[in-house]
Amino acid sequence: MSLGNGYMGLRGNFEESYSGDHLQGTYIAGVYYPDRTVVGWWKVGYPEYFAKVLNAVNFIGIDVQLDGRVLDLHTWRPSKFRRTLDMYRGELVRSFQVEDGEGRVYSVEARRFVSKDRRELACIRYSLTLLVDPPGRGAQVKFTPYLEGNVVNEDANYGEDFWQRVEEFSGEDYQLVTMEVKKSGFVVAAASTFRLYRGQEEAAVEVRPTARPRYAGAEAELTVHSGETVSLEKLVAVTTSRDHPRELVSQRALELVRRYCSHNYRELFARHAQAWAKTWGESDIVIEGDPAAQQGIRFNIFHLHQTYTGEDPRLNIGPKGFTGEKYGGGTYWDTEAYCLPFYLGTREPEIARNLLLYRYNHLEKAKENARKLGLKGALYPMVTMNGEECHNEWEITFEEIHRNGAIAYAIFNYVRYTGDGQYLEDYGLEVLVEICRFWASRVTFQPRKGVYMILGVTGPNEYENNVNNNWYTNRIAVWCLEYTMEVLAELRRAKPDSYRKLVDKLQLQQSELEHWSDIAARMYYPYVEELGVFEQQDGFMDKELLTVADLSPEDLPLNQNWSWDRILRSCFIKQADVLQGLFFLGHLYDLETKKRNFDFYEPMTVHESSLSPCVHAIIAAEIGYHDKAYELYLRTARLDLDNYNKDTDDGLHITSMAGTWMAIVYGFAGLRIENDRLTLRPFLPGRWKSYSFGLLFRGHRLKVQVTPSEVVISQEGGARCDLVVHGQPYGVEADGQISIPH
Repeated sequence: MSLGNGYMGLRGNFEESYSGDHLQGTYIAGVYYPDRTVVGWWKVGYPEYFAKVLNAVNFIGIDVQLDGRVLDLHTWRPSKFRRTLDMYRGELVRSFQVEDGEGRVYSVEARRFVSKDRRELACIRYSLTLLVDPPGRGAQVKFTPYLEGNVVNEDANYGEDFWQRVEEFSGEDYQLVTMEVKKSGFVVAAASTFRLYRGQEEAAVEVRPTARPRYAGAEAELTVHSGETVSLEKLVAVTTSRDHPRELVSQRALELVRRYCSHNYRELFARHAQAWAKTWGESDIVIEGDPAAQQGIRFNIFHLHQTYTGEDPRLNIGPKGFTGEKYGGGTYWDTEAYCLPFYLGTREPEIARNLLLYRYNHLEKAKENARKLGLKGALYPMVTMNGEECHNEWEITFEEIHRNGAIAYAIFNYVRYTGDGQYLEDYGLEVLVEICRFWASRVTFQPRKGVYMILGVTGPNEYENNVNNNWYTNRIAVWCLEYTMEVLAELRRAKPDSYRKLVDKLQLQQSELEHWSDIAARMYYPYVEELGVFEQQDGFMDKELLTVADLSPEDLPLNQNWSWDRILRSCFIKQADVLQGLFFLGHLYDLETKKRNFDFYEPMTVHESSLSPCVHAIIAAEIGYHDKAYELYLRTARLDLDNYNKDTDDGLHITSMAGTWMAIVYGFAGLRIENDRLTLRPFLPGRWKSYSFGLLFRGHRLKVQVTPSEVVISQEGGARCDLVVHGQPYGVEADGQISIPH
């Protein structure tokens, strides 16, 4: 029930009081606190802080008193309680009834949205109707809309306060609370104004402003009679020093409130809903015949668009978005590995390009991160807000270095999909070269065996720590070296002057390239000869090789029932590891190789990372396991709706939601880029009557529909688009359509 617009968002909390257990969460993109890392086992290179996205000013608050009694939904026991998340229009609607001690029955409806039309605005309409009035004298209703800056993070150490007050004010026309983040210095202002209505007419009532440190509210009281409805409309503006001069943050919030206060909820909502309609028109996936699957994919697409809109290259995508505080709100490799394809396929190339520029702009910090570990080149952080590493678990921070490969792969993926080769010359190659320098300094040459190894790592499967020669890490490292050398060679051939400038800028030596080539040629990969599968890491085959089917249901999820020691010693896999490599580098491996590795590893995989089911669904679809692909798709699509891993209270799994989109488009529809062309190998899951999706590819806005008998591809505007379906070439003309029988 969370709402957001890429700039800010909030959990599905109530406007009125609730004294029961809850996490009141309001979050502003890019606003964080660098919480100092204090551990007794400090080691050289350890991150100095763990960044935390901050619970900011609670701007939805409306205290309600009915005949002098505070309406608290924990103690009033509401009936007919209902919440509706309108995903098409981005509105949360909540309704319920309550009865007071004198037999009066009240009906309440609360509506709110976080504006997609004007990102710094939010609006609430809170309506109360007196349905039954046995005393016959009406009821006194007091509304107190307020802004509350006395907030803490749930994960704060000992309830630590991350904010300091700047100013607060309350008058008849508006309220204001401005706060500053300790240490990082971000200034956040929330301003609000409100109107009261009796029926459809605005009500003139006395307003009594109230203000105290970090709080600004205003009381308004009126009498409601049987059958009558009174409503409060609250307009909020939130501004920060990320976008405005520090000294003007409060003023800018007030200016927004004054500019938009003449518009009522209905008018502002219409503009917001229109923006959502445009977004859905570009990115909706329609599934016929399977309501659970349909609801799941739309829920995922909705929250992706709420979390990241792409206009600001300083921002990225946190695993929980605006829905919770776990993982600190930082950027992980999830963005490059899972989210980028969604934005490539549904939005203008500039949006995905900004995700890459986010990493380019942090290149110097990535080089600093590598130096802290005594290494060369660039090591991108496991978790970051500003390019610095801020993850505080050593087995992840120091050892889960495969994340560098995801950064390089994202560049490859972007260029392959968009055809924007200029990005490589202008930005991408600098990142690729520094990543390669890191790999070259991180490998170990074993002269006795004549091979290169990568020792002491954690692969994508975090249920294995500090292992040697994780196959995926070794393989993605070599791929990075090979791809970078390939791109350099092409630049040298096509643009020798640009090549020389780049070589001079990076001080790239021929001896370096020769060393990279030697590493690529002599890298060691663990392999199980008798099974024909890649061994996840050295020693994996020494484990007791059980399957998930051998476990008792009471054991799952393992991370909530087993000790960490027991998990590490087991064969059970948290998420795609070897299969992550076969997904990324699928163009380099045949179907039989993928099938053997899937058959071996998937039965041992507990999918306790939200990022796991989608990769498995895509590979299952590719190797012809259509029922398995559907099963895994449904798991990723409804991960939060059905709370598969019993952890949705921490917030939604935003980055895995992009994997849900890939499970349909890359999995069921078989989208790939081959020989510089869009290719599709679609099939229809058995329970579905049809499915369709939009696709933006190199300026072509396409719609793909898959039915039991045919694949229909149409284009809106554009020019002729040449593509390949089931291995055969086709062309879709401007405003044209083709039908291809199965």
